[in-house]
Amino acid sequence: MSQVTEYSEKVIDHFMNPRNMGEIENASGVGTVGNAKCGDIMRMYLDVDDNGIITDCKFKTFGCGAAVATSSMATEMVIGKTIQEAMKVTNKAVAEALDGLPKEKLHCSLLAEEAIHAALWDYAKSHNIEIEGLEEPVNDIDETEKFYEMEK
Repeated sequence: MSQVTEYSEKVIDHFMNPRNMGEIENASGVGTVGNAKCGDIMRMYLDVDDNGIITDCKFKTFGCGAAVATSSMATEMVIGKTIQEAMKVTNKAVAEALDGLPKEKLHCSLLAEEAIHAALWDYAKSHNIEIEGLEEPVNDIDETEKFYEMEK
């Protein structure tokens, strides 16, 4: 028998009514990450103004409902923030903002965090700047230590 996964009302709402879905033409930064294990792929687009404020953030996600919901929530969490504030949007913060995720779906919140970082990395490279604490993104979150810590 298959197990039914319980989702919070916020997860269901962000899946059924995703915020900021789409792409940004001429985005300041675009980041794409995935998880080969489950097949989720997330692309995040950022628009950053001259003061380093994220004025817009959109996403395109191919994946399960939790992946769509975490993408949607992550965009809401970074719009209006500075780059350094956006760096503090962690997978844990995304999951908490959605009132939790089932253990087997926590990797989706990590995808959201990594997609933000990948878009910030692209922004930093194209603007020839360094963002404190930002590391080069990986293509597959299975390659990250954080992913394995979450699996425990």
